[in-house]
Amino acid sequence: MLEVGSLAFATPWMLSALLLLPLLWWLLRVTPPAPRHIRFPAIRLLFGLESPEKTPASSPWWLIVLRLLAVTSLILGLAHPLINPGALLTGHGHRGGPVLMVVDDGWASASRWAQRRSAMRQIATQAERESRGVILVTTAPAPDTGKPLMTGALKPNDARGRIDALRPKPWASDRGAAISALEAMSETWEPRAMMGSFPVVWLSDGLFDDAASSMFRTLNRYGPVRLLRDAEADRPLLLAPLSEGDARLAAKVRRPAAGIEDRVTVRALAEDGRILGAETAAFSADATEAEASFDFPAEVRNEIFRFDIESEASAAAVVLLDERWRRRPVGLVSEKPLDSGPALLTEAYYLDRALRPFSDVRRGAVSDLVKAATGARRAVIILPDDHALNPGEIGALRQWVENGGLLLRFAGPRLARDRADELTPVRLRRGGRALGGALLWSKPARLAPFSSESPFAGLEIPKDVTVSRQVLAEPSLDLAEKTWVRLTDGTPLVTAERRGKGRIVLVHTTANTTWTSLPLSGLFVDMLRRIIAVSRGVASGSAGERPLPPLELLDGFGRSTKPTAAATAIAAGGFSTAEIGPLHPPGYYGAGDTRQALNLGPQIEGITALGAAGADIPPTVRSDFYAQSDEFNIKPWLLLVCLVLLSIDIIATLALRGLLVDALLLRRGPISGARDTAALFAALLAAGVVLHPANGAAQRTSATASQDRFALEASSATRLAYVVTGSNEVDAISQAGLVGLSNVLNQRTAVETGQPIGIDLAQDELAFFSLIYWPVTARQSALNAETVAKLNRFLENGGTVLFDTRDGNASPGGGSPQATALRRITRGLNLPPVEPAPPDHVLTKAFYLMQEFPGRWSGGRVWVERGDARTNDGVSRIIAGGHDWAAAWAIDDAGRPMFPVVPGGERQREMAYRFGVNLVMYTLTGNYKSDQVHVPAILERLGQ
Repeated sequence: MLEVGSLAFATPWMLSALLLLPLLWWLLRVTPPAPRHIRFPAIRLLFGLESPEKTPASSPWWLIVLRLLAVTSLILGLAHPLINPGALLTGHGHRGGPVLMVVDDGWASASRWAQRRSAMRQIATQAERESRGVILVTTAPAPDTGKPLMTGALKPNDARGRIDALRPKPWASDRGAAISALEAMSETWEPRAMMGSFPVVWLSDGLFDDAASSMFRTLNRYGPVRLLRDAEADRPLLLAPLSEGDARLAAKVRRPAAGIEDRVTVRALAEDGRILGAETAAFSADATEAEASFDFPAEVRNEIFRFDIESEASAAAVVLLDERWRRRPVGLVSEKPLDSGPALLTEAYYLDRALRPFSDVRRGAVSDLVKAATGARRAVIILPDDHALNPGEIGALRQWVENGGLLLRFAGPRLARDRADELTPVRLRRGGRALGGALLWSKPARLAPFSSESPFAGLEIPKDVTVSRQVLAEPSLDLAEKTWVRLTDGTPLVTAERRGKGRIVLVHTTANTTWTSLPLSGLFVDMLRRIIAVSRGVASGSAGERPLPPLELLDGFGRSTKPTAAATAIAAGGFSTAEIGPLHPPGYYGAGDTRQALNLGPQIEGITALGAAGADIPPTVRSDFYAQSDEFNIKPWLLLVCLVLLSIDIIATLALRGLLVDALLLRRGPISGARDTAALFAALLAAGVVLHPANGAAQRTSATASQDRFALEASSATRLAYVVTGSNEVDAISQAGLVGLSNVLNQRTAVETGQPIGIDLAQDELAFFSLIYWPVTARQSALNAETVAKLNRFLENGGTVLFDTRDGNASPGGGSPQATALRRITRGLNLPPVEPAPPDHVLTKAFYLMQEFPGRWSGGRVWVERGDARTNDGVSRIIAGGHDWAAAWAIDDAGRPMFPVVPGGERQREMAYRFGVNLVMYTLTGNYKSDQVHVPAILERLGQ
């Protein structure tokens, strides 16, 4: 690269072409312009035998300067001039050493990935100018290997390919693993003398972690380090996990550092992409956290599929919601108001207060609740002890449970006193068990730790939760399997049993504080939530460790994608401890109603920006923000100037020759010959000039030009032709059929055909074609004498016409409308006698060996010129049939067949293509195939 101050040339050797400009000046001066042709009558010879105007000996000086400027612009453009070149690597390192490019490609880099990729490509481009290699190192583990990517010294072009293939990962960067890879490379790098002088660029995600300081020290061993990071307004944002139990949904947005006031929009989206709501989270200048609060009706809340930050495209800016966040309708059997008096001490009051934050509670009689819950999948009805069931209610609840409902009952004085009904999971003893009191020696019992098989596994039991009375279960063989919660003495406190598709759950104590202090604790709310979760199939008593396979994952940009090959299943109870990475990317795991969401946000405890307090950047490191480069490429502008100057030169040259005005005025004087006329029309059409004929002569000129264009198009390549019948449908099939046949010819043979062309027998010249496909329609009329004469000349000079009646019956004497039309349109033509194609005809072996010539139909005969009447190198002038070959050959724009072929299917279509190939080879090569059959006899004769 040649640098002159802030100007540099990426290809400086091209500047040597400027030395040729004096020679070009001399050549342009000694070359006079082309003379102007003037049409004048002979009487002009009488006026002045010597013209005062002389032909110039050289081109005008201004035209020479114009051309020199155009050539100079071209040379300078090819030299690739740049202003402020190499802004990313200037002043770095050894000229021969490679560029070490370290890229943070974890979740925090996704939102401004376009800026990072632009900077990476710019580094590779400058490395190419300076003849350097590129070592690319990423810090996030790759999905396939689980390790950061590290390449050897790549060619800049190969590095650009790797850069374009890079994508941000939906997990955090592992700078420690990248440091280990860099240290291993430094120990094996040769030559050692170049260590410490490499240009090093760290394209960071702008976040500080425990490994950042070690990364700076490691990179300094390779050479001077330049750090690129996000500007303050572009730092990554994080959407914190939502609280499951709140009545409202509060989405918290975090940023790495305070500094400026900002506002971001948080959206709630349904599974089909609909935006259900959007709220603004406002950051104050000194805050790193803002909140967007949503308050949805239950129906809308249950549709929420995900929350995301509108302007932030990263996996950490997305929170996926599963069944844990749904507000489910719960029926509470209660016919008393809860607003005053003794009602504040009832079980219904405690249950209502505990359920409100995460469920929609509907209170009413059993009949009303069962009716409302019918059809609601896995609904819940809670029955306190103070409600006595009548036989009708028992029957309705039994049927509802068997259809899939969950009945949650609480025991108390009524259940202990009365005879137990059938709606209990276990048999109960009559009378209650007192565990503590002023007149008793025993103390209230505590809850035993929850087993791993219980739906309540993992919940913490407060020390102040006690049970003073309960209803006991009768011992049985299956009592242990039905027990979810026990007291410390082993007595069951919560039992459950499946009934049909549903379940009955019994808490062996009251829902108020009469027998237990449980309703006063947060454990009571958590237990109710787990029981309702059981009704939805989110958890079950025996599925705590069932592996849930990846269902739908998030990529680095926070978009839903299909599971990768490296992703593995997570145990249903292991989501709280699952570490997000290549094995467990964020997303949904499971299937259907059992799916659970694994979000990235809960695993990111805090984020701190590089350069913030406590996250200092070493003074030896040059730090800059991602931004557009100051480098300005002048090459495209110089090439544009060259193109403009050359266009002006062409216009000036036409003006000097007098062709420009004459062409615009449609004067024929300065233009000699039909070739010049065609060239002028082509030039004017290319320039976008529209010609409007104003008189009969102009119209004749337009018709002539149209014929010239047809001749030029027909003769520019070997083309198949078809007769335009006037029926749009038939003509479209003919066009599509010959396109399909042309494609087969180009693929399988040495014939190179252009696009097929339709011909008007009355207007167009036929001599350009060796074969014409003529689809016969019932409405075609007889030909006039001029057209008949033109066709006779075509047939006499070696042309071939394929008549296709398209009716499956090609007999000239047939009775179909097409056969009648065939006799009508061929009246007056000098047609030779015809016969069915014999088995040894050249059509059967021109390219493929075949005995039948099917099209869309098959079974009919194909008629050819009789052997003793053939002329023109033995090629039949007439071939007739009714197999509708064009329909069998026809393809659409996507290359698919347009019509079915019967009865042979695709095998018949292949034979139709083979007939088409044989037909074209036959008309192009004549009877050389028939001559080949005599080769053995000729060789035998020569041997004798």
